[in-house]
Amino acid sequence: MFEISVEHTFAAAHQLRNYRGKCENLHGHNYRVEVSVEGEELEENGLLFDFTELKKSLRATTDYLDHQYLNDLEPFTAINPSAENVARFICEEIQADLPHARISQVKVWETDTSWAVYRPLR
Repeated sequence: MFEISVEHTFAAAHQLRNYRGKCENLHGHNYRVEVSVEGEELEENGLLFDFTELKKSLRATTDYLDHQYLNDLEPFTAINPSAENVARFICEEIQADLPHARISQVKVWETDTSWAVYRPLR
């Protein structure tokens, strides 16, 4: 099994609904996102997937979130903008752009020491 990963960052604000604690208040993060793609076979050129194309897709998705109040953006008007849901959103958006590759996981850091991972079902 082969796997490649790329990272990108974005800044955004949010507040958690139905939560008791500091995070129910409006606050922001400098998010870091890692997207990993896996597969058993390499392309003819010896690559699992082109890093450049994966980075381009990740940037396009995070551009939608960058410097925004996440609670005002779809799908976060209906679901909590938690790190877990942000990871799932990013995974689903990018996977739609990658018909010949499979995302193994998306990891979203809210801080240097706190992160969430979403792994789509196989």
